[in-house]
Amino acid sequence: MSDAPLELLYRDASLAVVNKPAGLLAHRSQIAAHEDRFLLDQLREQLGQRCYLAHRLDRATSGALLLAFDKPTAAALGEQFMGRSVRKSYLAVVRGWTDEAGSIEHPLDAPGKPEPKPALSHYTRLATVELPHAMSGFETARYSLLAIEPETGRYRQLRRHLKHIHHHLIGDTSHGDGRHNRLFRVEYRTHRMLLHAFKLSFEHPALGTRMTLTAGLDAEFTRLLEGFGWLDALQGVEV
Repeated sequence: MSDAPLELLYRDASLAVVNKPAGLLAHRSQIAAHEDRFLLDQLREQLGQRCYLAHRLDRATSGALLLAFDKPTAAALGEQFMGRSVRKSYLAVVRGWTDEAGSIEHPLDAPGKPEPKPALSHYTRLATVELPHAMSGFETARYSLLAIEPETGRYRQLRRHLKHIHHHLIGDTSHGDGRHNRLFRVEYRTHRMLLHAFKLSFEHPALGTRMTLTAGLDAEFTRLLEGFGWLDALQGVEV
């Protein structure tokens, strides 16, 4: 993991949006007691001020992450997330060719909360590729590039919803397909989970204006998309 400064997509006196690298934990927790690098600690040192996470991204997920610099702003942003007025859009590479567009409605539970709650995600297929690798009894392996947007915010929602429709997220070691993950590691030198939060839209609590920020892809994700001839498919999604 690089010690380079975190990329700020936006910053003012109230809040900031940072482009979180894949593999970096956002904050300290009991399950990460053995870790010593966290985005919040790094950002506090980089900016010289206290930061509060407005939402979460999984360790393996990269992209736009919203933070507040004071508790009232954090609370106001939290209300927007609870009210589902914040829009989060992701790029994902998945196994198989999905439908051109669709919605996944499947209840999900959470650690310590075994009662499933309603969960809804929407996706659009941006591109496909067929690769010359025998897989699961087929002579070739097929993959899709998706733009996917969660309408709710359940635990690992996108990863688990993609598994539910049998289009596992590539690089997901918890809910993905190990055979496809190994193929990408060995043949395409891709060692990260291919999920990136590329767009975040919310209302600025202090300014009262709608903010839309986009987060660029890292070199590893970009190289893969270029190799598959998928970069042109991103023109309409502004990454």
